[in-house]
Amino acid sequence: MHSPDDLDLRRAPLDRSAGRRRLPPLRVLLWRARLPVTALLLGIACAVVVGELRPPPAQTSSVPVASHPLSAGHVLVASDLDLAEMPSGLVPSGAPTSAEPLVGASLAVEVPAGLPMVDGLLVHDLVTAPPGTVVAAVRLADPAVAALLATGTRVDVLAATDDGTTGRPLARGALVVASGDRAGRNADDSAPPLLLAVAPAEAAALAGAGPSALLSAVIVE
Repeated sequence: MHSPDDLDLRRAPLDRSAGRRRLPPLRVLLWRARLPVTALLLGIACAVVVGELRPPPAQTSSVPVASHPLSAGHVLVASDLDLAEMPSGLVPSGAPTSAEPLVGASLAVEVPAGLPMVDGLLVHDLVTAPPGTVVAAVRLADPAVAALLATGTRVDVLAATDDGTTGRPLARGALVVASGDRAGRNADDSAPPLLLAVAPAEAAALAGAGPSALLSAVIVE
């Protein structure tokens, strides 16, 4: 037979939660996590603000630069030039953005490697003469005639004689390589000289005529 105590133990309900650890309420978990969550939100906010305040990437442009040191008077070829990126705001107005327009140009000064090819480094309107000739400056007695002679015209240059007879030829078939309208006028409003391609001996004769010589030009074919 069972004792009364044994019967009471049998009737007692089984407490399954006994020995288990009770979980904290959700409110307690949120309170404990407040600092990490706050730090995370502050970090996200700072990242957004920095992204908004960061300036946009600078715009760049391609500029031809010297690929190696170049001497004054050097005629540029394609291998002398490289393209480099530089801020668009620093690129001089009218500067070329490719190397092609510079090929064949001459340098006015010595250029180190990496220097951008800006306008002041190049010789513009370089006057050249055909092989076997030289360029001579001739000032005609009549500036109006000089202004009518276009580049590419061939002329005979004559010097007036003291006795008024037939003019003495100084150069024949001289090629006009720079005319007065191309060069503009001098500071004293006088017409600039013509630049003629002549034989070396003719250049010496023109120089020997002196500044007081009265020179005229006759157009020839």
